[in-house]
Amino acid sequence: MRCRGDAGQIAGAEAVLFGVLLFAIGSLIIANAWGVLDARAASTAAAREAVRTIVESRRTTAEAAVADARAVADETLRGYGRSLGGRGRFVPERVDFRRCGEVTIRVEYDVPLIVLPIAGGRGRGFTAVGRHTEIVDPYRSGVPGTATCNVGGTVP
Repeated sequence: MRCRGDAGQIAGAEAVLFGVLLFAIGSLIIANAWGVLDARAASTAAAREAVRTIVESRRTTAEAAVADARAVADETLRGYGRSLGGRGRFVPERVDFRRCGEVTIRVEYDVPLIVLPIAGGRGRGFTAVGRHTEIVDPYRSGVPGTATCNVGGTVP
């Protein structure tokens, strides 16, 4: 008589287990979404700083200015705890190195599908892309060309 019926049974143990599992998976999804947003902010900041380095560079060749910009982009990503080394890419889309020339830099950073605390990143996830465009300073010296981008006329 003692084992018959369900009187005295506690129901819901499986619901607790399901709730804990759902909480763990939800936490991983939120952490990954934050990682994508952080990588996007880092990529955008790196692209912006790289372009600023080129348009205000004291260098006289585009190659030297782009090399400096790559170093600045890597330094900016390192400030966010990332780097160009493994998952990051530095892509100079357009470098018109003359007065009023347009400079566009794209910085990409691959974010894994899931990041586990001990195992690290796993799976092919998302690519965070940062892109920035500016024009080369029309009043600077050491750069070829005539400035035609200002409203008041040309600068020799």
